[in-house]
Amino acid sequence: MNREQGQATVELALLLPFLVGLVLTVVQVGLIMRDRVALTHVARTAARVATVDPSPAAVRSAARHAGLVGSRLSVRVIRRGDLATVEVTYRAPTDVPLVGAVVGDVSMSERLVARVER
Repeated sequence: MNREQGQATVELALLLPFLVGLVLTVVQVGLIMRDRVALTHVARTAARVATVDPSPAAVRSAARHAGLVGSRLSVRVIRRGDLATVEVTYRAPTDVPLVGAVVGDVSMSERLVARVER
């Protein structure tokens, strides 16, 4: 009976690093998906401001205050006629131990076109 308990301990010791890595990977994917949803919110907020305010600075300011880290966020506004295009790019950090060192930051972008109000 003592041998069987030792075998279970060895199996757990061999399997535990794999399980910890799997859990950390799932957490990192969840954080990236959260940032993706937040990026969509930021783009919508910026597009809403772009429809009523012709100033690109106002659009950038609205995007930077919508919930993501401003230093990792890039906002571009293009106006053509009665359409305003807002392109938002974000570098999502991968800070989860072990996984973040392997993967590196993830770049994502969102583009919205809205009709300008007159």
